[in-house]
Amino acid sequence: MTASRPDPAPSGPRPAGAGPAAPGWQRALPPGLHAVNEGLAFLLELLALGGLAWWGADTGGGLGTRILLGAGAPILAAVAWGMFAAPRARFRLPLAAVLAVKVIVFGLAAVGVYAIGQPGFAIAFAVVALINTALATVDRDALKNTTAGSVAPP
Repeated sequence: MTASRPDPAPSGPRPAGAGPAAPGWQRALPPGLHAVNEGLAFLLELLALGGLAWWGADTGGGLGTRILLGAGAPILAAVAWGMFAAPRARFRLPLAAVLAVKVIVFGLAAVGVYAIGQPGFAIAFAVVALINTALATVDRDALKNTTAGSVAPP
């Protein structure tokens, strides 16, 4: 018998009049901060891809190597993210594994940008990505904990 994992978020639109304390919809972050943090997460994902492309284009010796690394590094990161770390990832992994994928992608982007001589950008990116990911994890965990009791067993 295969056990299905309940979706941590209630399906469908939020019920009309459901306030922040409504069962099944309680987040750790206020709605405005949640929206800003989610938008920042998307921006950081794009910056990670850009940082990997920048590193690849700057690192390669010849034109072919620069093109291969400049395009290949962000493509590999995007595929890994889409398969394992995106909200609608192809493979649903435990939280620790999702966080590991994020650490690898964000970490490689920061190291790459640092390696091409931009330590300020690299450190700022790494710090903001760390704070953003921590906030998002706490927020999603709070939502999961408030919906765990409201999902009917299979």
